[in-house]
Amino acid sequence: MKSTLRNFLALPLALAALPAAAHAGHAAETHGFLAGLAHPFTGLDHLLAMLAVGLWSATTARRVWLAPLVFAVVLLLGALLTANGPFIPAVEPLVAASVLVLGLLVMARVRLHEAISALLVAGFALFHGAAHGAELGAGLALAGMVMATALLHGAGIVAGHWLSPRSRWWQRGIGACIALAGAGLALNGI
Repeated sequence: MKSTLRNFLALPLALAALPAAAHAGHAAETHGFLAGLAHPFTGLDHLLAMLAVGLWSATTARRVWLAPLVFAVVLLLGALLTANGPFIPAVEPLVAASVLVLGLLVMARVRLHEAISALLVAGFALFHGAAHGAELGAGLALAGMVMATALLHGAGIVAGHWLSPRSRWWQRGIGACIALAGAGLALNGI
């Protein structure tokens, strides 16, 4: 029992120590649809945020699709805005903060009015989109990234529905791991 608990608590520390490659500036590798589709899976910040949005929606919202849909649309708009446009300051710290906050929301099973939830995830999505827009541009890679985002949201929703009848402690534990990873990303400056 103690070793299981120790391993469970070590997970977020191990995840936080991994490099977040989502915004490493490897633009030469991000020109096609498949590269964009793979992109969210290579960055811990994006991966955890997308899963958390789906998990949080599945466990606290009546319309589980609303926050993930808003996130995907605003992510796309944020990426298009910054693909060839203005620089948005403090993107990386706000992306890390979004992972931390989303993890806390999952952990605490916070229920907000749907409009508030949608606005909150829209704010996070703008910064996630801005982080990727300058890197991916507005082409096929961006389309692949939005599709992968939707897939990760869906995986979070499925996980939330699967975990709900089993144990709220699993949900809280996963949320805590995501929040700790977000804190680690923030401390490491992504």
